[in-house]
Amino acid sequence: MTRIKAFVTLTLLGGLAVVLPIAIFILLFQWLFGQISELVAPATEWMQAHTDFKDNFARLIVLALIVGLCFMIGLLVKTSVGRWMHRHLDHWLGRLAPGYNTIKDVVLQFIGGAGSEGVLSGPVARARIHGADNPLSVTAIVTSQHPNGDFTVYVPTAPVPTSGFVYHLPPECVEILPHVTVEAAMKSIVSCGSGSGALLQAPAQEV
Repeated sequence: MTRIKAFVTLTLLGGLAVVLPIAIFILLFQWLFGQISELVAPATEWMQAHTDFKDNFARLIVLALIVGLCFMIGLLVKTSVGRWMHRHLDHWLGRLAPGYNTIKDVVLQFIGGAGSEGVLSGPVARARIHGADNPLSVTAIVTSQHPNGDFTVYVPTAPVPTSGFVYHLPPECVEILPHVTVEAAMKSIVSCGSGSGALLQAPAQEV
């Protein structure tokens, strides 16, 4: 009876391990598609009224056009004329639109750009947020190093790494992990620490 119970439990957990990520991905995609659909609703309604494209297909066409427009703008700002136009547009929006500069800075900090690195482009580290002598440590991403040697680190929360905490720590409380990529660290955080043993293991020394 015990073996049957264990077999059923392990088989069920194995099935959930396959189904849940797919279901969560589908739900997340549906939510994101719904949010974007609301934003592009005016353009979608215009396309439905003036073309043969209907419903979701019209939304996909509008989204494809928006992506294409962003790509073209990206090409434009790589030219001298585009950079001049972008610089002046930034200047006037910064003066006339309250909060524009703050929003722009936040976006640039996350995706990188304009000479700044993204938040998630720094090295991964183990941060001892309660002091160098305390054995407790957390997975962190270094976002800044200061002239006095101190570090500013971002500590993502599990299982949603887009929220977290910012700590300012002395160098003795931050252990850089050069062999760990940001992608690997995020994967461990999303899975609530699963596989972090191999992640934090020191790499083998080459002979």
